[in-house]
Amino acid sequence: MTTQEKLIKPKLKLLELADYLGNVSEACKIMGYSRDTFYRVKNRYEEAGMEGLREISRRKPNRKNRVPEEIEAAVCELAIEFPAFGQVRTAAKLFETREHQISPAGIRSIWLRNDLETKKKRLKALEAKVAEEGCVLTESQIQALESAKQEKEACGEIETEHPGYLGSQDTFYVGTMKGVGRIYQQTFVDTYSRVSFCKLYTMKTALTAADLLNDRVLPFFESEGIDLLRILTDRGSEYCGNLERHEYQLYLVLNDIDHTRTKVRSPKTNGICERFHKTILEEFYQVALRKKIYSTLEELQSDLDDWLDEFNTRRPHQGKRCDGKTPYATWIEGKEVANSKMLAA
Repeated sequence: MTTQEKLIKPKLKLLELADYLGNVSEACKIMGYSRDTFYRVKNRYEEAGMEGLREISRRKPNRKNRVPEEIEAAVCELAIEFPAFGQVRTAAKLFETREHQISPAGIRSIWLRNDLETKKKRLKALEAKVAEEGCVLTESQIQALESAKQEKEACGEIETEHPGYLGSQDTFYVGTMKGVGRIYQQTFVDTYSRVSFCKLYTMKTALTAADLLNDRVLPFFESEGIDLLRILTDRGSEYCGNLERHEYQLYLVLNDIDHTRTKVRSPKTNGICERFHKTILEEFYQVALRKKIYSTLEELQSDLDDWLDEFNTRRPHQGKRCDGKTPYATWIEGKEVANSKMLAA
């Protein structure tokens, strides 16, 4: 949400509340606005819609402080010619090719004035220019467009073909229990079927991350005759480290499991686990911890196991491959694909 959207939101709420209550004075009292402000906001909204609620800066720009028009035009040309360049590289390129010296902050100011401040907007401007003029793309422009396409695909659906093709593992902080201390949950989700495993610990280490696989996940896969081929984790210290001294990394190597890490600062690339954590928080922890006072970790783990059994075998899942079936039913259907792939290999 942008700063402008944050400023617009309370004004919209004021108008909606006044309409709901049918009383302007009461709405202004609740929201902390004066009646004059209400009618000013209402008039601006009726005249210009959402745009009328935007904050208008009272500052008047001093055009004498701006760079010459030819430099501003050159910066805009470079923004389209090299859309993947940031403001520092653009400033360097401008000096190199046009011998115009301008600071990176000055580059950004020009971008903001011309609606080019993000890579996405610069690529959009490039596409519009190509569509209008039919010009031939340079190598740099082609690379920028292909890179944007790959990033878009990378943020889309996780590639998974059958049970065991890709597992997703993450750590979830449950909370603090009196007499026990901090509680962490190690979570594993099969990305194809959504069959899930969880185990509670009082620490967050590489050893506990490996213990979940050893105690719950791989025994299940072995009993089903399915191999776990690859696992996706974030870049936390419990999952990444020196191979020679890191228990989790060693465990994956010993069991011939490939390890994929998420993009830096992009938790959505492990979105299946993140979504499962939201589900388990809302449907299990927020309910169980209100109904019962737990004194031991084993007691909480027992109730968690019962909930997981229901989640995996009785609760319908609305994911793409489950489509109303339970995760375990989806697993059974997908085993045929996994077995045929194993035979083909």
